[in-house]
Amino acid sequence: MIRILLADDHALFRQGLKSLLEAESDFKVIGEAKDGREALRHALEAYPDIILMDIQMPGLDGVQATQEILKEWPEAKVIMLTMYRQDSYVFEAVKAGARGYMLKDVDAKELLEAIRQVHQGEVLLDAEMAEQIIQDFKAKQEQESTPKEHAELSEREVQILRLVARGYTNLEIASELSISEKTVRNRLSDIFQKLHINNRTQAALYALREGLAEKQDEQ
Repeated sequence: MIRILLADDHALFRQGLKSLLEAESDFKVIGEAKDGREALRHALEAYPDIILMDIQMPGLDGVQATQEILKEWPEAKVIMLTMYRQDSYVFEAVKAGARGYMLKDVDAKELLEAIRQVHQGEVLLDAEMAEQIIQDFKAKQEQESTPKEHAELSEREVQILRLVARGYTNLEIASELSISEKTVRNRLSDIFQKLHINNRTQAALYALREGLAEKQDEQ
């Protein structure tokens, strides 16, 4: 069962979306929020599998709410809902760690499939936005890196990065590699620092760009 939190300031839209989702046997809407603050509270109380987050909401908007949620819960899977594909807010939200975005007028079947894909660990971005984000943190690398900071990833860090790209949680990575969850968190922090990235979405994009996600770890 995929547990979903809906965050949108339009009650009618939430009701329609809830009806659509709960018609599926593997979906359950476990909460609704009319603004970003409610979304933040519900997310950190219920820890839903997926958060569908409207970008433009009163008070704390969707981007700010996403940033706050991911600050407290880095593994949260947020899908942004927007009216416009090229919305600059979408780019900022994805840079902050959202797993992707969907247009509000998207076909119902496509939305349902997207939710299942993100739940399985995939990142939903078109090629243009993915390249834009990669170039953004590549430029940051070039501006900030020193020989010491630009050190290559260790074999263990590469293994962890591959699993992040496949959608594994910290607990799942720890189990897969027979290490503690605390060690995974520490190694991820080192990876982010070395690559000059801020979150798991950027890490997954980096791994995909470098072809790491398709490679199997050596036994």
